[in-house]
Amino acid sequence: MASTKRSSDSATLLISVAAAAAFAVVALVWGLLAGSQLIVFDGLYSFASVGLSLLAVLALRTARRGADERYPWGREIWEPLTVVLKAIALAGLCLYALVGAVADIIAGPEPVAVDAALAYGVVATLAGIVVTLVLRARTRGGSDLVRAEAAEWAGDTALSVGVIVGFGIAWVLDAIGRADLARYVDPAMVVLVSAAFLPIPARLVATGFREVLTMAPPAPLLEQIRDIVSEVEREHCFSESFVRAAKVGGRLDLEIDFVVDDTSTARTVHYLDAVRAQLRERLRFVDTPQSTSVSFTADRTWVA
Repeated sequence: MASTKRSSDSATLLISVAAAAAFAVVALVWGLLAGSQLIVFDGLYSFASVGLSLLAVLALRTARRGADERYPWGREIWEPLTVVLKAIALAGLCLYALVGAVADIIAGPEPVAVDAALAYGVVATLAGIVVTLVLRARTRGGSDLVRAEAAEWAGDTALSVGVIVGFGIAWVLDAIGRADLARYVDPAMVVLVSAAFLPIPARLVATGFREVLTMAPPAPLLEQIRDIVSEVEREHCFSESFVRAAKVGGRLDLEIDFVVDDTSTARTVHYLDAVRAQLRERLRFVDTPQSTSVSFTADRTWVA
């Protein structure tokens, strides 16, 4: 089952790499011929995605190699690290494009072949929608890297829609004899689109850093786990329970501690092992593989 999931994740990332490479070549050539900074930016964004997606494939394969003497807790940390790196690189590209477009507006932009730019926008939007839908269909049960890849393609598709809108405005301005204003549409759209793109990598950085810093998993998941542990605590008359959890890449680390007192029904090691088995069964709803430690003590200072 795990092997099938790993193969599916790698295949999904390779689909993204192939599509991004094709987009990058087409966009750069089309953008240079049309004289459009916006289309060139789309090509550069896709080129960046190619390299970063290949890095994601490597990180995914590294993370799935499991624990050994060098990595006793596993290699899953490479997944959020790669998400953070990808997000920072894409944010840098957006900032670079933003600054360059503002400089062009100040200096006075060159005219753009509006018809060719509009044609690119239509082709790129349709292709982007197809790739985004394919990736999103494969994200269910997939890794965080796959989800990040789907988010990037959704953003790239939004950029293609921006191309259509922007050059539609430029076409109208040309038609009414205001070619002088139409020239400013291309750099203005670069400013708007690159600024609109920035929240995507910002969100990915925030999510990735939570895992790099081994912070708690999303609140709904943590609440479900605590509810299950509380049920077990009541059923076996433990006096207290403590839950510590952290999500790192595709792994959920759980430490569950129970305080045993004279009223507890637990009296033997076999009984305590049965409690562990009960917890494992009730936690099967968690999609990510678990690294779970369950301990019992009569002295709460060891776990409080």
